[in-house]
Amino acid sequence: MSLLDKFRHKRLEAEVDFENIPKHVAIIMDGNGRWAKRRSLPRKSGHAMGAKTFEVISECAGELGIKVVTFYAFSTENWKRDKDEVESLMALLEDYLDNGLKKLKNRAQIRFIGDMSAFSESFREKQRYVEEATKNNSGFLINVALNYGSRDEITRAVRSIAADAAAGRLAPEDVTEELISSRLDTGGLPDPDLIIRPSGEFRLSNFLMWQGAYAELWFDKILWPDFTRDDLLRAVADYQRRNRRFGGR
Repeated sequence: MSLLDKFRHKRLEAEVDFENIPKHVAIIMDGNGRWAKRRSLPRKSGHAMGAKTFEVISECAGELGIKVVTFYAFSTENWKRDKDEVESLMALLEDYLDNGLKKLKNRAQIRFIGDMSAFSESFREKQRYVEEATKNNSGFLINVALNYGSRDEITRAVRSIAADAAAGRLAPEDVTEELISSRLDTGGLPDPDLIIRPSGEFRLSNFLMWQGAYAELWFDKILWPDFTRDDLLRAVADYQRRNRRFGGR
């Protein structure tokens, strides 16, 4: 890090109120393909660099005191991409399941949200192992959204409520916002305070649409592989300058 970069970093740190860190930050990891294209590299190179950024930002989130960080890693729509790209993404995910624990050093709990039924049994065994092996880690929680889509998540939640209603375990008046929230993949977790999307896109792309009803949104043109600790600090500092009224005055 150059002297100028160190100065900029210190200035950003000074802007952040470390007593008012958002509890839950969600991140849409977007721009890997465009990062690779700009460098005349295959798309899988962009995903590989994005995976490294994921590791760096996970660590930074814990250091900042964020309690929950949710990463949008693979959506229900991503299966439509070219076969080679999907296979390279799956290989990266498997590598994380195989090696990610070694880098955590008992600091973070890892959970996966989304419909895991689409993955192979060997993949799901690794996913369950990682969750079990980290469940007692107390530093912070990393949620990785795989085969995740908010509409799919809400549909699955409503389906489970409908099954309970059909079996006589629930009456119509029992269906509340709290019940629906508890049936979502993030049940028991606080809603995101801040949703970050790099890459210059200005949409949520089917990500945490129920949970993010009152989240603050932060968009930037930087592509995910270039996203740094300083960018996370910028997003948090901007979040802290906002007046969150949750629909009130």
